[in-house]
Amino acid sequence: MSNVPALHLLHVQPDARLLATWMVRYRTQDEGEALHGLLRAAFGTQAPQPFRYLDEQRGLLAYTALDAATLEQHIALADPQAARTLGLGAGHGHSGCRLRPFPTDWPLGKVLGFAVRVRPTVRGAKGEQDAFLHAVAAAGGKEGDFVSREAVYVDWLRAQLGERPGQPRQPWQGAVELLDVQLSAFARSPIRRHSQAGANSARKGRTIDGPDATLTGHLRVTDPTAFAHLLARGIGRHRSYGFGMVLLHRAD
Repeated sequence: MSNVPALHLLHVQPDARLLATWMVRYRTQDEGEALHGLLRAAFGTQAPQPFRYLDEQRGLLAYTALDAATLEQHIALADPQAARTLGLGAGHGHSGCRLRPFPTDWPLGKVLGFAVRVRPTVRGAKGEQDAFLHAVAAAGGKEGDFVSREAVYVDWLRAQLGERPGQPRQPWQGAVELLDVQLSAFARSPIRRHSQAGANSARKGRTIDGPDATLTGHLRVTDPTAFAHLLARGIGRHRSYGFGMVLLHRAD
């Protein structure tokens, strides 16, 4: 297994007014897409991810391998409007960004509380599909007593964390044992994604409606090295658009 990645927790306080202006400028109603673009404009290919935008008061959290010195270099070279919108640096009413080392050597057996916002989808004949709707269709199109949204999403989370038959083991797999999991929030939200530009064509955008779920509970660390990789990578798809960041707290 590869070496444990360096990990830092970044906290920034985006300016809500400037964020709204950025979204109008780039013609998007997808907050995740806007923040993805802002982070890329500020940090390039080393944009921090996974990230989680909590709200206007609590700001944005992200895991990153960047240390303080490298972060300062990126901020110095960042697109000025993106830097102001994200709240990077002091002045102009911003509190600046905060960066602190995050543990990568959790003790084996350590129990922690967690929360993760995910996009629980599966690949089907019609492309990316809500895992719950896929399970409903597999059950004959009946909901209610036959299919539980929470149970489907918990099974989806377990599948994301475990090994997959016939596929090579990934560095983050086998990191934790899930002790309990609850579906604490759910909504359906549209996300906008862009295709790759072709030789003679520009990138095309499309809007995908899908599940936006927050799962909370408790986990036990079963492989400290894999756990460090899991935190650095995140869970599921759309991790560079505000999904998949595992937030931790004391078990009590």
